[in-house]
Amino acid sequence: MTYGMLINLKKCVGCHACSVACKEAHGTRPGVRRSRVERTFEGTYPSARKTAVPMLCMHCENAPCVEVCPQDATYKRDDGIVVIDKDKCIGCGACQTACPYDARHLAASEDGYFGSELNEYEAVMYTAMPPATMDKCTFCAERIDAGLGEKQACVAACPAGARVFGELDDIRAEAEAAGGYQLLPEEDTNPSVWYIPFNVNK
Repeated sequence: MTYGMLINLKKCVGCHACSVACKEAHGTRPGVRRSRVERTFEGTYPSARKTAVPMLCMHCENAPCVEVCPQDATYKRDDGIVVIDKDKCIGCGACQTACPYDARHLAASEDGYFGSELNEYEAVMYTAMPPATMDKCTFCAERIDAGLGEKQACVAACPAGARVFGELDDIRAEAEAAGGYQLLPEEDTNPSVWYIPFNVNK
């Protein structure tokens, strides 16, 4: 199976529940955002419009981050998920520069959110995130590997049900049937994340 994700912008309310749930589930260091929500604004009052666009690693078929990694630390699993071997990563930033989706972040410091003294949560979670290494969304690969059917953190947290995770062929078919699209098609990366557009009055 190859995995993918569908994000329905008609349903997304821009609440950031996905981002917060991801932070909680993975305990990422300061400055590291595996999931985020970008907001765009169009027009002027009274015809202004806001659109929220959740962003994450696109787990591209043609992943530029894999191609440029000098340590082979970034690689693609058989199920299409792009992951980082933290034991090999040297934090050079080549993958971060190559990624057109701004989906990679450097865990630059050993400090936590409240300084050098880590709280109990940080002390436990940061063991999986060595400083001076890159980090990104993994589609919650650890949940997939556990085989318990647990949903991805962002999917489970979304109050509007805007995210669907599953077999990429099914995701693509559902997206295309609804006029869906991939981000930055000109980059020729063929992302595994698809979006259903928010078209007003449709």
